[in-house]
Amino acid sequence: MRTRAIFMYNAAKWLLLFTVLVLAPLLLAVIGHEEESRGFWIEFGVGLGFIGFAMMGLQFVLTARYNKIGAPFGIDELLNFHGQAGYVAWMFIMGHFTILLVADSEFLRLVDPTENLFRAIALWSVVIALCSLIAFTHWNEKLGLLYEWWRASHGLLAVFVMIVGTWHITHVSYYVSEPWQLAVWVGMSTTVIGMLLHKRLVHPLKMKKKPYKVVSVKEEVKETWSLELEPVGHDGLDFKAGQLVWMTLGDTPFKLQQHPFTISSSPERKDRIRFTIKELGDFTSEVKNIDIGTTAFLEGPYGSFTPASSSSNEIMFIVGGIGITPIISALLTMKERGDLRKATLIFGTGSKELTPFYEELNELETVLNLKIVYVFEDADEDWEGETGYITPEIIRKHLSEDLTDCDYFVCGPPPMMDEAEGALNEWGVPVHKIHSERFSII
Repeated sequence: MRTRAIFMYNAAKWLLLFTVLVLAPLLLAVIGHEEESRGFWIEFGVGLGFIGFAMMGLQFVLTARYNKIGAPFGIDELLNFHGQAGYVAWMFIMGHFTILLVADSEFLRLVDPTENLFRAIALWSVVIALCSLIAFTHWNEKLGLLYEWWRASHGLLAVFVMIVGTWHITHVSYYVSEPWQLAVWVGMSTTVIGMLLHKRLVHPLKMKKKPYKVVSVKEEVKETWSLELEPVGHDGLDFKAGQLVWMTLGDTPFKLQQHPFTISSSPERKDRIRFTIKELGDFTSEVKNIDIGTTAFLEGPYGSFTPASSSSNEIMFIVGGIGITPIISALLTMKERGDLRKATLIFGTGSKELTPFYEELNELETVLNLKIVYVFEDADEDWEGETGYITPEIIRKHLSEDLTDCDYFVCGPPPMMDEAEGALNEWGVPVHKIHSERFSII
């Protein structure tokens, strides 16, 4: 119960801090302001603008990859929150724009090019930039945008919105008229943009000092490849089983091409690090063509999906497809550390032939206190095990007797994860005992 209380406390603390930071501009605006109210809708519209802009600024914080910020939830959940908050920020800012234009026609002057061409171009450009941010993210695949160009445009458009937004607030100056208020707004905007520059410049500089080289490219199963790297001139990466890194291939880390991958090797072996990658997109489909000796740079590690950190006497892994990558790392770690706690792996794949690490997992089952339950969608006729998809009924068969002394690690396709998490919650598994990793990081 104490662990659950700590989890809930951390979640409430971060949510409260986020709320306070979002609302802080409203407080800054009213301090010392003595002008009469201009009516509900105008003031409401202005308030939406302040809140939306503050949320926009916090987006830079959420994506700055600071482990202390993401630790209580996991980086995948943090970036998922970043995406949802982005939609809300867009609605608030567009609400600010629309309400003011409808509430008082005088505000049309702000976007009228005949009144002030520069101002009109700047404000209309911000509206277009904001809508582009949403459109490029929401319809990324339909638009056929390469990941690298989406990533670059996302950052540049966000910086543009912050710069013009700060100029707009200080230029109108109705609620930001005091020098200290101007200094606060400029300081906040500079800080959040500085976080992006830190991620794009300082992180690569650190990575450049610790390069790796590709030493092996191996096909695990059809369309799934393991990439092994060795450190060059350094001792390797300190990480926990289940964590991920951002990888850049090539002679320099200052590239648009940077992709997140979960580590599938044990942290006990620092001389060689492995990533197992399924062909799902432009970059991943080319992994098989990477030349031996190619230079690589790793940023990280990140993430809190770390089974080895569990203090429970039992562990259950509920895994689908390529979601096995953090789990194989955890199992290898348990083997090398002599961890003989009871563990159950429910692993759903297309078939025996499409199961990554099939032989390696079976070997681990003989040396660990491990039970593996394969669930094959397309099983051979002589297969006597589970078939189809992972269902609550299958999970229930192998559930721990003591639900409170077992940690559950769920990773795989979103529908499977949603069903598994829902079932575990329904059966009374404490929320802090359910750990999830969704492979949907941008």
